[in-house]
Amino acid sequence: MTYVLALDQGTTGSTAILFDLEGRPVAKGYQEFPQYFPHDGWIEHDANEIWESVLRATSEALAQVDIDTRDIAAIGITNQRETLVAWDRSTGQPLCRAIVWQCRRTADYCQELRQLGLETVIRDKTGLIIDPYFSGTKMRWMLQEVPAVAEAAAKGHLCFGTIDSWLISRLTGGAVHATDVSNASRTMVYNIHEQRWDPELLKLFGIAEDSLPRVLPSAGEFGKTSGNWLFPAGIPIAGVAGDQQAALFGQGCFEVGATKSTYGTGAFLLMNTGEMAATNTQGLLTTIAWALGDEPLQYAVEGSIFVAGAAVQWLRDSLGLITSAAETEALAAAVSDTGGTYLVPAFTGLGAPYWDPYARGIFAGITRGTTKNHLVRATLESIAFQTKDVVELMCSETGIAVDKMRIDGGASANNFLAQFLADILNVTVERPAVTETTALGAAYLAGIGCGLWTKADLVAKQQIEQRFTPKMVEAERTAHYQGWKQAVALALGWAK
Repeated sequence: MTYVLALDQGTTGSTAILFDLEGRPVAKGYQEFPQYFPHDGWIEHDANEIWESVLRATSEALAQVDIDTRDIAAIGITNQRETLVAWDRSTGQPLCRAIVWQCRRTADYCQELRQLGLETVIRDKTGLIIDPYFSGTKMRWMLQEVPAVAEAAAKGHLCFGTIDSWLISRLTGGAVHATDVSNASRTMVYNIHEQRWDPELLKLFGIAEDSLPRVLPSAGEFGKTSGNWLFPAGIPIAGVAGDQQAALFGQGCFEVGATKSTYGTGAFLLMNTGEMAATNTQGLLTTIAWALGDEPLQYAVEGSIFVAGAAVQWLRDSLGLITSAAETEALAAAVSDTGGTYLVPAFTGLGAPYWDPYARGIFAGITRGTTKNHLVRATLESIAFQTKDVVELMCSETGIAVDKMRIDGGASANNFLAQFLADILNVTVERPAVTETTALGAAYLAGIGCGLWTKADLVAKQQIEQRFTPKMVEAERTAHYQGWKQAVALALGWAK
Protein backbone atom coordinates (compact mmCIF):
# COMPACT_ATOMS: atom_id res chain seq x y z
CA MET A 1 0.00 0.00 0.00
CA THR A 2 1.03 3.59 -0.62
CA TYR A 3 -0.01 6.53 1.53
CA VAL A 4 0.32 10.30 1.68
CA LEU A 5 0.80 11.89 5.09
CA ALA A 6 -0.80 15.30 5.60
CA LEU A 7 0.46 17.46 8.46
CA ASP A 8 -2.17 20.09 9.31
CA GLN A 9 -0.57 22.48 11.78
CA GLY A 10 -3.27 24.74 13.28
CA THR A 11 -3.47 27.56 15.80
CA THR A 12 -4.33 25.42 18.81
CA GLY A 13 -3.32 21.93 17.72
CA SER A 14 -1.61 19.75 15.13
CA THR A 15 -3.32 17.05 13.09
CA ALA A 16 -1.72 14.23 11.12
CA ILE A 17 -3.84 12.26 8.64
CA LEU A 18 -2.81 9.33 6.45
CA PHE A 19 -4.63 9.22 3.10
CA ASP A 20 -4.70 6.22 0.78
CA LEU A 21 -4.42 6.36 -3.01
CA GLU A 22 -8.16 7.00 -3.31
CA GLY A 23 -7.84 10.12 -1.17
CA ARG A 24 -9.59 8.46 1.78
CA PRO A 25 -8.42 9.16 5.35
CA VAL A 26 -7.33 5.91 7.00
CA ALA A 27 -5.78 7.17 10.26
CA LYS A 28 -5.72 10.42 12.22
CA GLY A 29 -3.84 11.84 15.18
CA TYR A 30 -4.34 15.16 16.97
CA GLN A 31 -2.36 16.95 19.67
CA GLU A 32 -2.92 20.35 21.26
CA PHE A 33 -0.12 22.63 22.44
CA PRO A 34 0.07 25.61 24.84
CA GLN A 35 -0.87 29.21 24.03
CA TYR A 36 1.02 32.07 25.67
CA PHE A 37 -0.37 35.53 26.44
CA PRO A 38 2.49 37.60 27.91
CA HIS A 39 0.66 40.94 27.53
CA ASP A 40 -2.80 42.13 26.61
CA GLY A 41 -3.30 41.49 22.88
CA TRP A 42 -0.08 39.44 22.57
CA ILE A 43 -0.28 35.76 21.57
CA GLU A 44 2.74 33.48 21.26
CA HIS A 45 3.62 29.85 20.55
CA ASP A 46 6.74 27.85 21.36
CA ALA A 47 7.99 26.56 18.00
CA ASN A 48 9.58 23.48 19.59
CA GLU A 49 6.27 22.62 21.26
CA ILE A 50 4.58 22.89 17.86
CA TRP A 51 7.16 20.51 16.38
CA GLU A 52 6.68 18.07 19.27
CA SER A 53 2.90 18.19 18.80
CA VAL A 54 3.34 17.33 15.11
CA LEU A 55 5.49 14.32 16.05
CA ARG A 56 2.98 13.14 18.67
CA ALA A 57 0.04 13.53 16.28
CA THR A 58 1.92 11.60 13.59
CA SER A 59 2.84 8.86 16.04
CA GLU A 60 -0.79 8.60 17.11
CA ALA A 61 -1.95 8.24 13.49
CA LEU A 62 0.72 5.67 12.61
CA ALA A 63 -0.22 3.57 15.67
CA GLN A 64 -3.73 3.09 14.23
CA VAL A 65 -2.61 1.23 11.09
CA ASP A 66 -0.19 -1.54 10.36
CA ILE A 67 2.09 0.09 7.81
CA ASP A 68 5.77 0.49 7.18
CA THR A 69 6.73 4.18 7.21
CA ARG A 70 8.55 3.47 3.95
CA ASP A 71 5.07 3.13 2.42
CA ILE A 72 4.59 6.89 2.87
CA ALA A 73 5.13 8.22 -0.65
CA ALA A 74 5.10 11.89 0.30
CA ILE A 75 4.36 14.42 3.03
CA GLY A 76 2.08 17.42 2.57
CA ILE A 77 2.10 20.40 4.94
CA THR A 78 -0.64 22.93 5.59
CA ASN A 79 -0.44 25.49 8.34
CA GLN A 80 -1.81 28.37 10.34
CA ARG A 81 -0.84 31.29 8.14
CA GLU A 82 1.09 34.46 9.10
CA THR A 83 2.46 33.07 12.41
CA LEU A 84 6.19 33.89 12.42
CA VAL A 85 9.13 31.84 13.69
CA ALA A 86 12.74 33.07 13.97
CA TRP A 87 15.49 30.48 14.36
CA ASP A 88 19.26 30.20 14.12
CA ARG A 89 20.43 28.59 10.90
CA SER A 90 23.54 27.12 12.59
CA THR A 91 21.77 25.50 15.56
CA GLY A 92 18.25 24.99 14.21
CA GLN A 93 16.82 26.37 17.45
CA PRO A 94 14.18 29.11 17.83
CA LEU A 95 15.50 32.49 18.98
CA CYS A 96 12.27 33.49 20.72
CA ARG A 97 8.65 32.41 20.84
CA ALA A 98 6.70 32.53 17.61
CA ILE A 99 4.37 35.50 17.16
CA VAL A 100 0.89 34.20 16.30
CA TRP A 101 -1.24 35.60 13.48
CA GLN A 102 -3.80 36.87 16.02
CA CYS A 103 -1.21 38.95 17.92
CA ARG A 104 -1.81 42.72 17.88
CA ARG A 105 1.56 43.94 19.21
CA THR A 106 2.44 45.77 15.98
CA ALA A 107 -0.83 47.73 15.78
CA ASP A 108 0.83 51.08 16.51
CA TYR A 109 3.45 50.54 13.80
CA CYS A 110 0.70 49.61 11.35
CA GLN A 111 -1.00 52.90 12.15
CA GLU A 112 2.28 54.70 11.43
CA LEU A 113 2.46 53.02 8.03
CA ARG A 114 -1.06 54.20 7.24
CA GLN A 115 -0.21 57.74 8.31
CA LEU A 116 2.78 57.63 5.95
CA GLY A 117 0.35 56.91 3.11
CA LEU A 118 1.72 53.43 2.37
CA GLU A 119 -1.59 51.55 2.32
CA THR A 120 -2.04 51.76 -1.45
CA VAL A 121 1.60 50.81 -2.17
CA ILE A 122 1.41 47.75 0.08
CA ARG A 123 -1.98 46.69 -1.24
CA ASP A 124 -0.87 47.06 -4.86
CA LYS A 125 2.25 44.95 -4.31
CA THR A 126 0.94 42.30 -1.90
CA GLY A 127 -2.86 42.29 -2.23
CA LEU A 128 -3.09 42.80 1.55
CA ILE A 129 -4.23 45.58 3.85
CA ILE A 130 -1.89 46.98 6.51
CA ASP A 131 -2.61 44.95 9.62
CA PRO A 132 -0.70 43.20 12.47
CA TYR A 133 -2.28 39.99 11.15
CA PHE A 134 0.48 39.62 8.54
CA SER A 135 4.08 38.56 9.08
CA GLY A 136 6.09 41.55 7.83
CA THR A 137 5.59 43.82 10.83
CA LYS A 138 6.28 40.84 13.13
CA MET A 139 9.73 40.44 11.52
CA ARG A 140 10.51 44.12 12.10
CA TRP A 141 9.39 43.85 15.74
CA MET A 142 11.64 40.82 16.37
CA LEU A 143 14.63 42.52 14.76
CA GLN A 144 14.16 45.60 16.92
CA GLU A 145 13.01 44.05 20.20
CA VAL A 146 14.73 40.65 20.49
CA PRO A 147 18.56 40.91 20.82
CA ALA A 148 19.10 37.27 19.85
CA VAL A 149 17.29 37.85 16.55
CA ALA A 150 19.29 41.00 15.77
CA GLU A 151 22.53 39.19 16.64
CA ALA A 152 21.69 36.22 14.39
CA ALA A 153 20.85 38.65 11.58
CA ALA A 154 24.21 40.41 11.99
CA LYS A 155 26.02 37.06 11.75
CA GLY A 156 23.98 35.90 8.76
CA HIS A 157 22.49 33.05 10.78
CA LEU A 158 18.87 34.27 10.94
CA CYS A 159 16.00 32.32 9.44
CA PHE A 160 12.55 33.87 9.34
CA GLY A 161 9.68 31.64 8.31
CA THR A 162 6.03 30.83 8.70
CA ILE A 163 5.12 27.50 10.31
CA ASP A 164 5.46 25.56 7.06
CA SER A 165 9.09 26.72 6.73
CA TRP A 166 9.79 25.76 10.34
CA LEU A 167 8.41 22.23 9.82
CA ILE A 168 10.32 21.82 6.54
CA SER A 169 13.52 22.80 8.34
CA ARG A 170 12.90 20.29 11.14
CA LEU A 171 11.90 17.45 8.81
CA THR A 172 15.00 17.95 6.64
CA GLY A 173 17.38 18.30 9.58
CA GLY A 174 17.94 21.98 8.83
CA ALA A 175 19.00 21.35 5.24
CA VAL A 176 16.14 23.29 3.60
CA HIS A 177 14.79 26.79 4.19
CA ALA A 178 11.76 27.07 1.91
CA THR A 179 8.11 28.05 1.69
CA ASP A 180 5.43 27.97 -0.98
CA VAL A 181 3.85 30.86 -2.88
CA SER A 182 0.57 30.78 -0.92
CA ASN A 183 2.30 31.26 2.43
CA ALA A 184 4.73 33.84 1.01
CA SER A 185 1.75 35.87 -0.21
CA ARG A 186 0.59 36.32 3.42
CA THR A 187 3.77 37.96 4.71
CA MET A 188 3.16 41.52 3.41
CA VAL A 189 6.68 41.56 1.89
CA TYR A 190 6.06 39.30 -1.14
CA ASN A 191 5.15 40.87 -4.45
CA ILE A 192 2.34 38.65 -5.74
CA HIS A 193 2.59 40.05 -9.28
CA GLU A 194 6.37 39.82 -9.74
CA GLN A 195 6.48 36.63 -7.59
CA ARG A 196 9.50 37.64 -5.51
CA TRP A 197 10.38 39.14 -2.16
CA ASP A 198 9.86 42.86 -2.77
CA PRO A 199 13.08 44.90 -2.32
CA GLU A 200 11.20 48.10 -1.44
CA LEU A 201 9.14 46.42 1.28
CA LEU A 202 12.14 44.51 2.67
CA LYS A 203 13.96 47.83 3.02
CA LEU A 204 10.91 49.41 4.66
CA PHE A 205 10.80 46.70 7.33
CA GLY A 206 14.58 46.27 7.64
CA ILE A 207 14.56 42.63 6.57
CA ALA A 208 17.51 40.98 4.82
CA GLU A 209 16.41 38.76 1.96
CA ASP A 210 18.94 36.05 2.93
CA SER A 211 16.97 35.46 6.15
CA LEU A 212 13.84 34.55 4.17
CA PRO A 213 12.97 31.15 2.69
CA ARG A 214 13.21 30.21 -0.96
CA VAL A 215 9.74 30.46 -2.52
CA LEU A 216 8.63 27.36 -4.45
CA PRO A 217 5.44 26.16 -6.18
CA SER A 218 2.86 24.56 -3.89
CA ALA A 219 3.39 21.10 -5.45
CA GLY A 220 6.87 19.72 -6.04
CA GLU A 221 9.82 18.60 -3.98
CA PHE A 222 10.71 20.93 -1.12
CA GLY A 223 13.21 18.52 0.43
CA LYS A 224 13.44 15.05 1.94
CA THR A 225 13.24 13.77 5.48
CA SER A 226 16.62 13.48 7.13
CA GLY A 227 15.95 10.14 8.84
CA ASN A 228 15.41 11.45 12.36
CA TRP A 229 12.42 10.90 14.67
CA LEU A 230 9.54 8.91 13.15
CA PHE A 231 10.52 9.07 9.50
CA PRO A 232 13.10 7.14 7.51
CA ALA A 233 15.43 9.21 5.36
CA GLY A 234 14.27 10.17 1.90
CA ILE A 235 10.49 10.77 2.14
CA PRO A 236 9.81 13.80 -0.08
CA ILE A 237 7.97 16.82 1.26
CA ALA A 238 6.02 17.39 -1.93
CA GLY A 239 3.12 19.73 -1.17
CA VAL A 240 2.75 22.90 0.93
CA ALA A 241 -0.01 25.51 1.24
CA GLY A 242 -1.51 27.82 3.82
CA ASP A 243 -4.59 26.39 5.50
CA GLN A 244 -7.30 28.31 3.62
CA GLN A 245 -5.64 27.82 0.24
CA ALA A 246 -5.25 24.12 1.05
CA ALA A 247 -8.97 23.92 1.84
CA LEU A 248 -9.76 25.61 -1.49
CA PHE A 249 -7.62 22.99 -3.24
CA GLY A 250 -9.03 20.13 -1.17
CA GLN A 251 -12.54 21.21 -2.15
CA GLY A 252 -11.55 20.88 -5.81
CA CYS A 253 -12.09 24.59 -6.52
CA PHE A 254 -9.89 24.49 -9.60
CA GLU A 255 -12.03 26.61 -11.93
CA VAL A 256 -12.40 30.39 -12.05
CA GLY A 257 -15.30 31.39 -9.79
CA ALA A 258 -15.18 28.21 -7.70
CA THR A 259 -15.81 29.28 -4.11
CA LYS A 260 -15.54 27.64 -0.71
CA SER A 261 -16.40 28.72 2.81
CA THR A 262 -14.78 27.18 5.87
CA TYR A 263 -16.83 27.52 9.06
CA GLY A 264 -14.91 27.40 12.31
CA THR A 265 -14.74 29.99 15.07
CA GLY A 266 -15.00 32.52 12.25
CA ALA A 267 -15.40 31.86 8.55
CA PHE A 268 -13.07 32.24 5.57
CA LEU A 269 -14.46 32.55 2.06
CA LEU A 270 -12.11 32.13 -0.90
CA MET A 271 -12.92 32.45 -4.59
CA ASN A 272 -10.58 31.17 -7.30
CA THR A 273 -9.93 34.04 -9.73
CA GLY A 274 -7.57 32.07 -11.97
CA GLU A 275 -4.69 33.99 -13.50
CA MET A 276 -6.31 37.30 -12.54
CA ALA A 277 -5.10 39.00 -9.37
CA ALA A 278 -8.23 41.01 -8.58
CA THR A 279 -7.72 44.53 -7.31
CA ASN A 280 -9.83 45.37 -4.29
CA THR A 281 -11.01 48.59 -2.70
CA GLN A 282 -13.39 47.44 0.02
CA GLY A 283 -11.32 45.15 2.21
CA LEU A 284 -11.18 41.85 0.37
CA LEU A 285 -7.70 40.38 0.29
CA THR A 286 -6.05 39.31 -2.94
CA THR A 287 -3.87 36.28 -2.35
CA ILE A 288 -2.04 33.54 -4.23
CA ALA A 289 -4.07 30.35 -4.24
CA TRP A 290 -1.35 27.92 -5.44
CA ALA A 291 1.16 27.15 -8.14
CA LEU A 292 1.47 23.72 -9.78
CA GLY A 293 4.63 23.05 -11.77
CA ASP A 294 4.54 24.76 -15.15
CA GLU A 295 0.85 25.74 -14.88
CA PRO A 296 0.08 29.46 -14.54
CA LEU A 297 -0.04 30.65 -10.95
CA GLN A 298 -3.59 30.85 -9.57
CA TYR A 299 -4.95 33.72 -7.50
CA ALA A 300 -7.90 34.03 -5.12
CA VAL A 301 -9.84 36.70 -3.27
CA GLU A 302 -10.55 36.18 0.39
CA GLY A 303 -13.14 37.56 2.77
CA SER A 304 -13.09 37.13 6.53
CA ILE A 305 -16.04 36.72 8.90
CA PHE A 306 -14.94 37.22 12.50
CA VAL A 307 -17.74 35.30 14.24
CA ALA A 308 -19.42 32.15 12.89
CA GLY A 309 -19.16 29.06 15.10
CA ALA A 310 -18.18 31.38 17.97
CA ALA A 311 -21.78 32.65 18.02
CA VAL A 312 -23.01 29.12 18.67
CA GLN A 313 -20.37 28.73 21.40
CA TRP A 314 -21.71 31.96 22.93
CA LEU A 315 -25.23 30.50 23.04
CA ARG A 316 -23.80 27.50 24.90
CA ASP A 317 -21.15 28.98 27.19
CA SER A 318 -22.41 32.49 27.94
CA LEU A 319 -26.21 32.27 27.65
CA GLY A 320 -26.70 28.59 28.54
CA LEU A 321 -29.41 28.22 25.88
CA ILE A 322 -27.91 24.98 24.57
CA THR A 323 -25.62 22.29 25.95
CA SER A 324 -24.03 21.35 22.61
CA ALA A 325 -23.74 22.82 19.12
CA ALA A 326 -25.46 19.73 17.72
CA GLU A 327 -28.74 20.79 19.37
CA THR A 328 -29.08 23.91 17.27
CA GLU A 329 -30.24 22.14 14.12
CA ALA A 330 -33.40 20.69 15.70
CA LEU A 331 -34.12 23.84 17.73
CA ALA A 332 -33.89 26.05 14.63
CA ALA A 333 -36.03 23.71 12.56
CA ALA A 334 -38.74 23.60 15.26
CA VAL A 335 -39.93 27.10 14.28
CA SER A 336 -40.90 28.26 10.79
CA ASP A 337 -38.86 31.48 11.03
CA THR A 338 -37.18 33.74 13.60
CA GLY A 339 -40.32 35.74 14.27
CA GLY A 340 -38.55 38.80 12.86
CA THR A 341 -35.54 38.42 15.17
CA TYR A 342 -32.00 39.03 13.91
CA LEU A 343 -28.65 38.51 15.60
CA VAL A 344 -25.71 40.60 14.44
CA PRO A 345 -22.77 38.75 16.11
CA ALA A 346 -20.36 41.71 16.03
CA PHE A 347 -18.70 40.65 19.27
CA THR A 348 -15.31 41.94 18.08
CA GLY A 349 -16.51 44.26 15.33
CA LEU A 350 -17.46 43.30 11.79
CA GLY A 351 -15.18 42.19 8.98
CA ALA A 352 -15.85 42.35 5.24
CA PRO A 353 -17.63 44.26 3.82
CA TYR A 354 -18.11 46.59 6.80
CA TRP A 355 -14.67 46.59 8.44
CA ASP A 356 -16.03 48.35 11.51
CA PRO A 357 -14.07 47.61 14.71
CA TYR A 358 -16.64 49.64 16.66
CA ALA A 359 -19.64 47.50 15.68
CA ARG A 360 -21.09 45.45 18.53
CA GLY A 361 -23.45 42.51 18.74
CA ILE A 362 -27.20 42.99 18.98
CA PHE A 363 -30.42 40.98 18.95
CA ALA A 364 -33.00 43.05 17.05
CA GLY A 365 -36.73 42.52 16.57
CA ILE A 366 -37.37 40.70 19.86
CA THR A 367 -40.99 40.58 21.03
CA ARG A 368 -42.81 38.97 23.94
CA GLY A 369 -43.36 35.97 21.68
CA THR A 370 -39.64 35.41 21.01
CA THR A 371 -38.48 32.00 22.25
CA LYS A 372 -35.18 30.18 22.64
CA ASN A 373 -35.83 28.49 19.30
CA HIS A 374 -36.12 31.87 17.58
CA LEU A 375 -32.83 33.06 19.10
CA VAL A 376 -31.02 29.87 18.10
CA ARG A 377 -32.39 30.08 14.57
CA ALA A 378 -31.41 33.76 14.32
CA THR A 379 -27.88 32.81 15.38
CA LEU A 380 -27.52 30.22 12.63
CA GLU A 381 -29.08 32.55 10.08
CA SER A 382 -26.55 35.26 11.02
CA ILE A 383 -23.75 33.01 9.73
CA ALA A 384 -25.52 32.73 6.38
CA PHE A 385 -26.28 36.45 6.16
CA GLN A 386 -22.61 37.30 6.78
CA THR A 387 -21.67 34.82 4.07
CA LYS A 388 -24.04 36.56 1.64
CA ASP A 389 -22.45 39.93 2.49
CA VAL A 390 -19.02 38.60 1.50
CA VAL A 391 -20.23 36.73 -1.60
CA GLU A 392 -21.96 39.86 -2.93
CA LEU A 393 -18.76 41.85 -2.37
CA MET A 394 -16.70 39.18 -4.14
CA CYS A 395 -19.01 39.18 -7.14
CA SER A 396 -19.04 42.97 -7.42
CA GLU A 397 -15.25 43.27 -7.00
CA THR A 398 -14.33 40.49 -9.46
CA GLY A 399 -17.21 40.53 -11.91
CA ILE A 400 -17.43 36.74 -11.43
CA ALA A 401 -20.78 35.16 -10.53
CA VAL A 402 -21.04 32.44 -7.88
CA ASP A 403 -23.37 29.59 -8.82
CA LYS A 404 -22.17 27.05 -6.27
CA MET A 405 -20.70 27.20 -2.77
CA ARG A 406 -18.65 24.41 -1.24
CA ILE A 407 -18.59 24.31 2.54
CA ASP A 408 -16.46 22.65 5.21
CA GLY A 409 -15.54 23.10 8.86
CA GLY A 410 -17.45 22.14 11.98
CA ALA A 411 -20.61 24.18 11.39
CA SER A 412 -21.00 22.79 7.87
CA ALA A 413 -22.39 19.59 9.43
CA ASN A 414 -25.53 21.53 10.43
CA ASN A 415 -28.18 20.73 7.81
CA PHE A 416 -30.35 23.71 8.74
CA LEU A 417 -27.45 26.10 8.20
CA ALA A 418 -26.46 24.44 4.91
CA GLN A 419 -30.02 24.71 3.58
CA PHE A 420 -30.44 28.31 4.71
CA LEU A 421 -27.13 29.16 3.01
CA ALA A 422 -28.50 27.71 -0.24
CA ASP A 423 -31.73 29.66 0.19
CA ILE A 424 -30.26 33.06 1.05
CA LEU A 425 -27.42 32.83 -1.49
CA ASN A 426 -29.73 31.33 -4.14
CA VAL A 427 -27.00 28.86 -5.13
CA THR A 428 -26.38 25.15 -4.69
CA VAL A 429 -24.38 24.39 -1.54
CA GLU A 430 -22.20 21.28 -1.55
CA ARG A 431 -20.79 19.46 1.47
CA PRO A 432 -17.96 17.00 0.70
CA ALA A 433 -17.76 13.43 1.91
CA VAL A 434 -14.32 14.17 3.42
CA THR A 435 -14.72 17.26 5.60
CA GLU A 436 -11.03 17.42 6.57
CA THR A 437 -10.51 19.47 3.44
CA THR A 438 -7.48 21.41 4.69
CA ALA A 439 -5.48 18.24 5.28
CA LEU A 440 -6.92 16.71 2.10
CA GLY A 441 -5.68 19.71 0.11
CA ALA A 442 -2.17 19.25 1.51
CA ALA A 443 -2.31 15.55 0.63
CA TYR A 444 -3.55 16.32 -2.88
CA LEU A 445 -0.72 18.82 -3.45
CA ALA A 446 1.84 16.32 -2.16
CA GLY A 447 0.40 13.58 -4.39
CA ILE A 448 0.70 15.83 -7.42
CA GLY A 449 4.17 16.93 -6.31
CA CYS A 450 5.49 13.36 -6.15
CA GLY A 451 3.73 12.18 -9.31
CA LEU A 452 1.06 9.98 -7.67
CA TRP A 453 -1.84 12.00 -9.07
CA THR A 454 -2.72 14.56 -11.68
CA LYS A 455 -5.25 17.33 -11.18
CA ALA A 456 -7.62 15.37 -13.45
CA ASP A 457 -7.32 12.42 -11.05
CA LEU A 458 -8.36 14.67 -8.17
CA VAL A 459 -11.45 15.88 -10.01
CA ALA A 460 -12.50 12.25 -10.34
CA LYS A 461 -11.93 11.68 -6.62
CA GLN A 462 -14.25 14.51 -5.52
CA GLN A 463 -17.16 13.07 -3.56
CA ILE A 464 -20.10 15.17 -2.42
CA GLU A 465 -21.86 13.90 0.71
CA GLN A 466 -24.92 16.13 0.24
CA ARG A 467 -26.19 18.93 -2.00
CA PHE A 468 -28.56 21.63 -0.80
CA THR A 469 -30.56 23.49 -3.46
CA PRO A 470 -32.43 26.78 -2.94
CA LYS A 471 -36.12 26.50 -2.06
CA MET A 472 -36.89 30.04 -0.92
CA VAL A 473 -38.88 32.34 -3.22
CA GLU A 474 -37.21 35.59 -4.27
CA ALA A 475 -39.58 37.90 -2.37
CA GLU A 476 -38.92 36.04 0.88
CA ARG A 477 -35.16 36.04 0.24
CA THR A 478 -35.18 39.79 -0.36
CA ALA A 479 -37.23 40.51 2.76
CA HIS A 480 -34.95 38.39 4.96
CA TYR A 481 -31.83 40.12 3.67
CA GLN A 482 -33.32 43.61 3.99
CA GLY A 483 -34.09 42.83 7.63
CA TRP A 484 -30.49 41.75 8.15
CA LYS A 485 -29.18 44.98 6.62
CA GLN A 486 -31.47 46.99 8.88
CA ALA A 487 -30.15 45.15 11.94
CA VAL A 488 -26.51 45.66 10.85
CA ALA A 489 -27.16 49.40 10.51
CA LEU A 490 -28.08 49.46 14.21
CA ALA A 491 -24.90 47.62 15.22
CA LEU A 492 -22.41 49.72 13.24
CA GLY A 493 -20.37 52.24 15.24
CA TRP A 494 -21.97 51.18 18.52
CA ALA A 495 -18.77 51.30 20.61
CA LYS A 496 -17.96 54.85 19.48
